Amino acid sequence: MRCGVVVSTGGAAVFADLAVAAERAGWDAVFSYEVPWGQDAWVTLTAAAMRTSTIRLGTMLTPLPRVRPWELAARAATLDDLSGGRVQLAVGMGALHEGWLAFEADEGRRTRAEKLDEGLSVYDGLMRGQPFSWSGKHYRVSPTTFLAPPPPVQRPRVPVWVVGAHPSTRSLGRAARWDGLLPARVGTADPLTPADLPDIVEAVRTARESAGLPWAGYDVVVEGTSEPGPAGDVVAAHWRTAGATWWVESDWAMGEDAVARHRRRIEAGPPRA
Repeated sequence: MRCGVVVSTGGAAVFADLAVAAERAGWDAVFSYEVPWGQDAWVTLTAAAMRTSTIRLGTMLTPLPRVRPWELAARAATLDDLSGGRVQLAVGMGALHEGWLAFEADEGRRTRAEKLDEGLSVYDGLMRGQPFSWSGKHYRVSPTTFLAPPPPVQRPRVPVWVVGAHPSTRSLGRAARWDGLLPARVGTADPLTPADLPDIVEAVRTARESAGLPWAGYDVVVEGTSEPGPAGDVVAAHWRTAGATWWVESDWAMGEDAVARHRRRIEAGPPRA
């Protein structure tokens, strides 16, 4: 099981410093949050890309319904080219919060789901290259080679993990069509447990195989916090046994000691499972 870490505090320079520390300590990926207004995730990831050489760099996560998918594809492809193929994208409908609603009214869950589906299709099509066109309810794209970004190193696209909420067949089916699952449950903010995961994984596996897509290489990504050492290793091992392929250390608590707390956990190294 591979291990990543979210850096949920500090500016771009701090993120880059912590990304260097994470690479040295053996973490496989480092992730930035993405918000409608605030520290720019892609500038932050670029700062880290310029100072690292092996660690993967990604968002956790991008609220795709409020992002123009062609802009997202350009950012991800450009950073993938710069980093030598180390970018990872994670997307979902996005949690509604004051930082979003201060700028945009909620269009409703159905519209956000439609934009998520269309946005993923446009993102994928542009990643695969021209000519590409799309005509949907929310987006229209015509073929163009005008100042196109460099193609991504990773083909056919920068891989994308998608939130899949159990037991919604539509949500789980959406996640099954892409490169990895960020598991959730409908109607609750309570954290998942390893006991919850096997049913979600099986539903996604069934949907993926029914669509003729291979299960091998598909990612199942879980988030949480762990203590360094044997206790944290046990936590990660339980998730691996339940079907997870990625553990993402996700400390979202703020506070004056947040940067120091992140650094201590990163420098202690990832859990071993």
